[in-house]
Parts: sequence; structure tokens; C-alpha cells
Amino acid sequence: MSTFPIDLGAYQRISLDPDVPTLTSEQKSALQANIQLCRDAMIFFTATGAARGVGGHSGGPYDTVPEVMIMDALFRGGEDKFVPIFFDEAGHRVATQYLMSTLNGDLPAERLMEYRAAHSHLPGHPELGFTPGVKFSSGRLGHMWPYVNGVAIANPGKTLFCLGSDGSQQEGNDAEAARLAVAQNLNVKLLIDDNDVTIAGHPSAYLKGCTVAQTLRGHGVKVLEGDGEDLDDLYQRICEAINTDGPVAVINKRPMCPGIDGLEGSTHGHDVISVDLALKYLESHNQQAAADMLRQVEAPKQEKDFLGVNDTWIANRGVFGDVVVDILGRMSEAERIEKVRVIDSDLEGSCGLITIHKANPEVFIASGIMERGNFSAAAGFGMEPGKQGIFGTFSAFLEMNISEITMARLNNSNVISHYSHSGIDDMADNTCHFGLNNMFADNGLSDGYATNLYFPADANQMKACVESIFFDPGLRFVFSTRSKVPQILDANGNEFFGDGYKFVSGKDEVIREGTQGYVVSFGEALYRALDAVERLKQDGIDVGLINKPTLNVVDEEMMAKLGASPMVVVVESFNHKTGLGSRFGTWLLERGFTPKFTHLGTHKEGCGGLWEQFPHQGIDPAGIIAAVKKLQ
Repeated sequence: MSTFPIDLGAYQRISLDPDVPTLTSEQKSALQANIQLCRDAMIFFTATGAARGVGGHSGGPYDTVPEVMIMDALFRGGEDKFVPIFFDEAGHRVATQYLMSTLNGDLPAERLMEYRAAHSHLPGHPELGFTPGVKFSSGRLGHMWPYVNGVAIANPGKTLFCLGSDGSQQEGNDAEAARLAVAQNLNVKLLIDDNDVTIAGHPSAYLKGCTVAQTLRGHGVKVLEGDGEDLDDLYQRICEAINTDGPVAVINKRPMCPGIDGLEGSTHGHDVISVDLALKYLESHNQQAAADMLRQVEAPKQEKDFLGVNDTWIANRGVFGDVVVDILGRMSEAERIEKVRVIDSDLEGSCGLITIHKANPEVFIASGIMERGNFSAAAGFGMEPGKQGIFGTFSAFLEMNISEITMARLNNSNVISHYSHSGIDDMADNTCHFGLNNMFADNGLSDGYATNLYFPADANQMKACVESIFFDPGLRFVFSTRSKVPQILDANGNEFFGDGYKFVSGKDEVIREGTQGYVVSFGEALYRALDAVERLKQDGIDVGLINKPTLNVVDEEMMAKLGASPMVVVVESFNHKTGLGSRFGTWLLERGFTPKFTHLGTHKEGCGGLWEQFPHQGIDPAGIIAAVKKLQ
């Protein structure tokens, strides 16, 4: 393993006393040196994620280095006064946790160069017990402050810090956390990076009238605003917060990625820095060895040819928006405004809604990181017959919408929800961002308002699906993956969902016939299952393949066909405990069918990386083949 090219041994382990709110020249000089050292290191090792193709986040951890350096020195100066954990409710700022784990001696510096790589135990969000030195699991954005409140209750007399951001503060969790912190006078000090940047835009533009400071003051939290890059002022405000009884928010104004040419103030700074910009930065900061090493990083490739598909790989999450634009284009502007409203949750580029925003801004609402409220707003718009609310976010956040989904159903709302990043494919963010529990969306009673769940297998089927269901009443959930998927081919080598194909809601589809049983799959697991089925046929095991694009509706005709077969294997990337397979066996038994049965799904913590998540869970072609042979 190569040696880490930046000398982290130069880190100066100073101590600070919050009772002395003024820095000496020596302390300030040491902090400045530490800040530059850590910012250089973060740019380098997060950029290895860009070079490796696993992505990551550079701007958030880079921004908050001054606060973290001060916290580290305070912890060292008064161990009995603090809970010495760098709690952070912006989970994607994981680079902070990994770097501090290294500086504290828990994680070898060389490991940082494996940032977000498969099996490196350095996923895109920190996971307790998974990475040496990591002391908490941050989970999803905006979930930590309420948790830190509980830690504060368990540690009376000690001060706790929680790093935050203007993005994380948009989540409704934080409003509840603020009320409890004030009511119980909890000694929680929020250090909030207020850079006016989130993934898709600037909060000052899309949430006009809302400010972090005014919101927190309204809850009764003391607020100390200032320039996050002014070290003397920052330190003084942090000391004041520590010496103030109860919750205090230290809000630090700065542009995103201060001082990074090409990123400062830009929304692109939220994500991982590009290799080109990282090289430019490192060389301008006299880190030539790091720049040279970054040039040598190569992205791993999936060395596998899948049978039964072509070489055209397309991201279904983008196709969703393209199809909606086509449908809206067949309506007049007045009709669009009257009947359709699209509400984004700061993920328009990730969920394919950006094409709708560009083509039809008159029906698009760019909103904040407020999944519950945004879904309900879409449902409220769709309350009247003939009107359609459209909502989009990541599948991992579907769990945050369960109650709102119930309310939408009780109000007979019409909503098309596009949940991208379903399953586990290409998910270097790892376990907390897996879209595993999508079946929870079908949480109504059997006689309830129409609710259908759809997971198209490729771009052709995504287009046909959205075209077919767009004007249907009720709740419709359309799932897609972060990854691209290939086009499914029929037995003659033609596109299965190509010309002449019609999507029929509730109908399962025979992709390949078989006499010795069937594999049932959907979404991004389908092409992997198809590869397995083709290879099994080559080995003389005549197994067929069924696509189930409507996940929660029983196709009685297909169920009879499967029930009469010798074997059924359900393959999915959803949670093994809650996915399609968890109910499919029951459906068979209820109808008196008893084929040999098993189901494969995601069942353990992720491994990071991209496609590597599938073999890690045993749901790649090799795992599917093994499961089929075991039932023979």
C-alpha cells in the first residue's frame, strides 16, 4: 500500500480552554496550520473517490474544518467537560470522521486513499462499528440533532457539539429537536455551516423568507452569527456558546468551498471535487506528491458480459423526467398549470426532475430538503379528481413519508412519486442510503384507495410504464436505481420492451420460459437474473424468468403458472425481511401452490463501492445460480 502523500504528522495537538475566549498568536498560528493541513488532506482523499468513480462529498467537510479543529483542541483541553464526539447531522461530511479517526490513531492514513471503495469500510456516511475510530452513525441528513439531545440528557453537566448545515436544518426533525432542547435546557451547541448551497440550488432563492438564524430564534435558541473563516471571531463565539447555559446555535457564514478556484460558492462544491480541480488545488498548495498520486488512481471496472441484454446502458431515473416532459408537451400550458404540479426536494438532478424544470417551469416547484411536507403538498394538489401531484426523492427517504402516504390515501389523492436510488446498486453511500423498504408504500388496507408500486427493468419499460399510468387515479410509486441498466432482450435478441410493447399495470411478464422452475425478479435485479437463467440453460437446467414490474399486485394467471412449476426463486435488492420475497411465498400458499421456494434479497450491511454491493449480498448471477441449483 502506498504511503499517504501528505504529512499528517505535522498536525499540532494544541489545547484550548473555553474560559479564555481569545487566541494567542501561537494558538492561532497552530490552528491555521492545522486547518490548511486538513483541508489539503480532505481534498486529496475525497478526490480519489472521484477518480475511482465512487463519488463522494468534498465541500461540506472542507467548509467545517475550522470548527472541527477548534473542537478537537477543546476536547483535548477539557476531557471532563465535553462528550468528545464530532456529531454531525450532515451525514455526507464523512471525510471529517475519517480524517479525525486517522489523526487520533484509530485509522492508518493510507486507508484514507480507499475512500468509499468497495470493502474498504469507508462508506459515504459514517457507520458505528464498521470503521475504526468512528463513534456514531449519522444516517441520513438532518437526523442527528434529536439523537444528540438524548445523548445530552444521558450526560448532564457536559457540553455536546453537533455540526449542522443550512441543508440539514431544513428537515422537520430539527424543528422538533429545537423545541425539546429549549424546553429541557439541553447543553447542546450547534455549529452550523450556513453557506447557502444545497445539492440543487441556493436556499435563499428557493426558500425565500426562510433563514436558519430566524427559525432557530423562533424556537427560543440563542443564535451567534458570524464569519466562519474569521478564526478569532469563530473561536470567541464558540467559547460564548460553551459558557452559555442551554442550547446555542453558532451559525457560520461562508461561501461553499472558500478559496477553491472553480468551486467557491457553487452548488457543485456539495459533491466530490473533480480530479482536474483537485489537481489544480493540490499543486497550488505545494502538495505535488498528492497530485502525482491522484493521477495514478484508476476506476475499477466490472469485468463481466451479461447474457440476454445489449450494450446500451441508460439511467432510468433520468428517463422518468424525459417521459413526463413528453406527456406534458401534449398538453396546453393552461392545462398543465391547472392539472399538474411537480414538487422537488433538492434532488431534481438525481431524480430526473431537472428536465421537467427546464422544459416546464410553470408547473415545477423547487423546494427544500423537506420530504414529508413536499410529498403532502403534492398530495394536496392531487386531491381533486383530474389533478396530478408529482413528487421525487431518494428511495431511502420513503420511510420518512409513511404517515404522509397514509394521509394521502385517506384523502383520495392522486400522486405519482418517483423514488430513485432504489435498492443497493452503485450505492457507495452504503447502508443508510439503501432503498430497501419500498414495499412500505403499500401500507393501506385491502379495501383502500388504489396504490400501485412499479419498478421498470430498463429504459424502454420505464417509458411505457409512466406513459401508461400517468393519468390513473390514486397513488403510484415508480422506482428506479442510481445505476444505469442495460436493455433487456428477448430470446431472439430483440429489445423485449421495444416497438409494439404495451405496459399493463398489474401484469407479470414471461422473459424466458422454463420447464424446471422460474426465477421472479424486477428492476435492476432482472438483468442479473436473466444472465443467471441463460447460463443455467447452457448448463442444462431449463429455468425460466418472470418480470414482476407491478410489485404489490397479484397476477392470478401468472401465479397459477408459477404454482404449477417445480420451483420459484424470488430475486430482488430490497430488504430480505420486507421485500417482495417476504410475501410471495404467502401468496403461493394462500392459493394452494407448493413449489420449492426461496427468496434472495439484501440482508446485511453494505460493503461500499458500486456494483460490488450485489455479489456482497449474494444476489449477483453467481448467487442466483447457486440458489437455483440448491433447490434442484
